[in-house]
This record gives sequence, structure tokens and C-alpha cells, in this order.
Amino acid sequence: MDLPCGTRNFDYASDMAVLRTRTHWGLFFLLLVFIFTAPLYWSNYWLSIANLIGITVIAITGLNILIGYCGQLSIGHAGFMAAGAYTTAVLTGKLGIPFLASLLCAGLTAGIIGIVFGLPSVRVKGFYLAITTIAAQFIIIWVINHWTSVTGGFVGMKVAPASIASFSFNTEPRQFYLIMAIAALVVFFAKNLARSRVGRAFIAVRDNDLAAEVMGINLTYYKLLAFFIGCFLAGIAGALFAHWSRFLNAENFTLADSILYIGMVIIGGLGTTIGPILGAVLIRLLQQGIMYITPVLEGTFPTLPAGFTTGIGPMVFGLVIILFLILEPRGIAHRWTLFKAAYRLWPFSY
Repeated sequence: MDLPCGTRNFDYASDMAVLRTRTHWGLFFLLLVFIFTAPLYWSNYWLSIANLIGITVIAITGLNILIGYCGQLSIGHAGFMAAGAYTTAVLTGKLGIPFLASLLCAGLTAGIIGIVFGLPSVRVKGFYLAITTIAAQFIIIWVINHWTSVTGGFVGMKVAPASIASFSFNTEPRQFYLIMAIAALVVFFAKNLARSRVGRAFIAVRDNDLAAEVMGINLTYYKLLAFFIGCFLAGIAGALFAHWSRFLNAENFTLADSILYIGMVIIGGLGTTIGPILGAVLIRLLQQGIMYITPVLEGTFPTLPAGFTTGIGPMVFGLVIILFLILEPRGIAHRWTLFKAAYRLWPFSY
């Protein structure tokens, strides 16, 4: 990592430190102050958007570990989120299990399902693996829709707000603190995972799995581990989404959402820690902007063809993906790195 002039790493601990200088610690403290005070001056509308962004960051951080670091393509991430969401809904709503225990079970359930559908990655990759994960998306949603006695089927099911002991996260500000705390832990985990022995093995598998195997890396173990970690985080995100929205239906976890998550990772920057954050913020805010513009267009141009405005969202999203693939295929994270280097923004080197 780049450091200011005169700052050196004299030991391994300093080299591996996430927050290296006093400026880093100062900026980190300011970020914490901003996060903890945000509910004091943000409306519930903006807090709900922030909560959705936090849940999305958790989900696509797992997808980034799977695709960006290990190179295993998955187009069924929304299905794994659905598995986690319905697991916590059933455990807390019908069995009375505490939220924290159900949250862990949601992640484990999604992770185990991820391992099952990740088994083909041992033999196939690329397009063929993508087809397998699409199958996971459809199978999980089919089970949810037809296991009526447990999931409520097509009707859906209500979910109680999350609670720890007697404290209930039943308002947007309270949910904001819960979601942001878990999102911060997930980002910190991903940052350290990428620098660990496991992370280096993931990168080796991604870059050249044949060479990695020759070097002694167990491809089966690390590919399935990547699927477990990625889907585990998807299950955690799904569980938080369930308690945040308080109602679940299979329509919340469509194939379009899975494709959207892949787009977020690409736009943010594959194989980077900050990429999922940047991608989630950009796309979620873009969605809100489109929701604001759509009724304006309908009122200004009443002669537009029927259904034209409803297709603006997918059209804009597809255009953004195309532009990033052409102009900045390495994502916003890479552009931010170049910007820091050009203007010597040393405090933001991490």
C-alpha cells in the first residue's frame, strides 16, 4: 500500500495494519461520528435507503469474495438470500428462536445450500457454472412458493422486527445501527480475508486454477469454501432484509436481482474491498433517482407508449453496465486509486 513520505513499515504488524497513520485513525473516527449521528438529522426515508444499501453491501461483499477473489461465477445470489431470509422468518416467527441465533442459522443454511450448488465448480467453470447457479435460483424460489405450510407460498409471510433480549429494532434508526454494525464487521472480515492465506489461495484459483493446483492448492476445498463464505453472507443479508421489510415474498428475490448484484460488483470493482460499497451506493441511489424521475416523465409526456417508463430502470442499468465495461472495466475502485495517485491523497490510501 502507498504511504506518505517518511512513513515506513518496520515490522509485519505495521505492514498489515488497516489503519496505519494518525490521519487514518482521525478519518475513521470522523466516519464513526457521522454514522452514529446520521439518524439524528436524516429522515426515515433516507434511513430506509441507507438500510437497504447496508444490506446490499453485505450481500455483494459475499458475491465479491466468490467472483472477484475466487473467480467462481454465480447468478443465483438472490436465491441464497431468500434461503437465509425464510430461515430466520421461520425460526423466529414459528419456533420462537432468538434473533441472533436465527441470524447465524440463516447464514449457515444459505452457506450449506451454496456448497451443494457449488459442487459442479469442481468440474466446470465459466458459463457452465453460471447455468448451475441459475438453476439454484429457480429451485430455491420454487421450493419457497410450493412449501406453503412453512413459507406461506405465493402469499408470503410476515416477519417480526429483530430484537436482542427485550430491545426491539422496530424503527428505521434502530435498524440503521444494527445493519451498519453488521455491514462494518462484514467489510472488515472481507478485508482481512483477502490478505490471509485463504484469500491468497482464492486469488491463485481465480488467476490460474491449473497452476494453483500444481502449487499444492486444493481446488475442491477452496472453491467450496468460497461458495460457503459468499452464500453465508448472502444468508445474513437475506435475514436482515426479512426483519427490515417485515414481509417476505418470493418476488423480493428474483433473477433480475441476482443480475443486479453482479452488476454492482462489476461497477464497484471486482476483487476490491471498497468495490461492493461503491457499487451498492451508486446503483441504489440511481434506482431512487429513476423512481423520482418516472412520474415526472409520465406527467410531462402523457403520450409515451404504455410501459415505457417502467422500462427506464432496466434500460439505464444496462447502459451503466455497458459504459463501465467499455470505459472502466476495473470499476470505480480502480478509478479512485488512480485519482488518489494523481492528486497524492495519501490519507485515503487505504
